[in-house]
Amino acid sequence: MLGWFLRGASSRIRTTRYPHEGDSSTGITPGRPVATQFSHSRAADTAATACPTGAITAHEHSAEVDLSRCVHCMACSRGEAAMKWQNDFNWASLSGPQALKTTQPFKKSLHIRLVDSGSCDAVIQEIKQLAKPYYNMHRLGFFITPTPRHADVLMITGPVTSHMRLALKKTYDAMPRPKWVIAVGNCAISGCVFAPSFMAASAVSSVIPVDVQVPGCPPPPLAILHGLLVLTGRAPAMQPTTPPVTEVAS
Repeated sequence: MLGWFLRGASSRIRTTRYPHEGDSSTGITPGRPVATQFSHSRAADTAATACPTGAITAHEHSAEVDLSRCVHCMACSRGEAAMKWQNDFNWASLSGPQALKTTQPFKKSLHIRLVDSGSCDAVIQEIKQLAKPYYNMHRLGFFITPTPRHADVLMITGPVTSHMRLALKKTYDAMPRPKWVIAVGNCAISGCVFAPSFMAASAVSSVIPVDVQVPGCPPPPLAILHGLLVLTGRAPAMQPTTPPVTEVAS
């Protein structure tokens, strides 16, 4: 036991330097397919057919990707009609016409209330990594709070199941203003493979307004950190993965 302690004390805690420096560590991201040009339309059709979730749309000589439905299975990256694959993690984008009018109050610290509205727990496991030594989100001023009354931001995972719909609305209403919402993971953004259905909404944005969305199934921890940095105005946003929902269900 003493040997393990001395080894840990001598090697020190190793924390990513993101966002001050890039991070290319092994396994830091599953990567993602990106829009790809093909020499003939048959290849685009083949790439779209290979996708089990319908995330790829074929055009005459190209294929586009809806990242909010991609499960990173890499089926589209194999064979002659392979999609281009990009190993990045800055995926967060703004969502909705009212997104982030101002983030000045949150330049130094941000308190987050996490709500699982019906996920498979994969995204939750990635979020948990943020509080551990390698990602250490506290160094950037991000903290999880157990109550919505102390929260600046509501972070939501999973499609909104029927049982969680009212609870989610009450949590949002209990937050003080100004307040923002981050939808993390494809289920929260589009419903992915679980919604819309008889037991879940199509997206969080159909229930409450969403300001930032972080796609992925699940998104890696650095992608979630990127979403928080976008929220605080410390990082540029990517293009939205899905059209914003402007109407919120009553």
